[in-house]
Amino acid sequence: MNTPSSFTRRTFGAMALAALAAVGVSLANGQFPGLSDARAARTDAPAPPLDGATTWLNSPPLNMAQLRGRVVLIDFWTYSCINCINTLPYVRSWAEKYKDQGLTVIGVHTPEFPFEKDVGNVRDALKRFKLTYPIAIDNDYKIWRAFQNNYWPALYFIDANGRIRHYHVGEGDYEKSEQIIQTLLKEAKAGAAAAPVPAAAAAPAPAQ
Repeated sequence: MNTPSSFTRRTFGAMALAALAAVGVSLANGQFPGLSDARAARTDAPAPPLDGATTWLNSPPLNMAQLRGRVVLIDFWTYSCINCINTLPYVRSWAEKYKDQGLTVIGVHTPEFPFEKDVGNVRDALKRFKLTYPIAIDNDYKIWRAFQNNYWPALYFIDANGRIRHYHVGEGDYEKSEQIIQTLLKEAKAGAAAAPVPAAAAAPAPAQ
């Protein structure tokens, strides 16, 4: 089975550092050789389904059809990844700041190590990091593979029509990411009113 591994995450860091030394490319901006083609392939494509989750935390199961009309931010993360941890405060802030304006943030927790598959450990992490937005537990890597994702953290910005409009890997570029969210929300507002979604998606419950 094609599953993520420590090689994937650590290779990302090693490649980025090598790029920094060789050509001055910034890991913080998620820009280094090999990502441009992947980014182009992912953008303007319909967002894959979310029905591969083994369970959901902070929310009943969600799918892209019921989220149509809302802007969606997908964050692939795992709780022991330091780059993911450094990104979480920004993702949490956007979830809180823009939830009433039509943004739904979904964290897709795809484990790297066996202990990260323990849902109890993930629940503890949600409390520790104060995450209240919906979390899809992707222990079977179905969502990871559906998105053809390769790295943690990875952010997918999906417009109100259900299409991926931007893709970002790694830490940094937070101001640009927020500007993208704002732009997509303006587009959604101009096009049509946000579609109703389950209360747990619009105003998530506390971490379980």
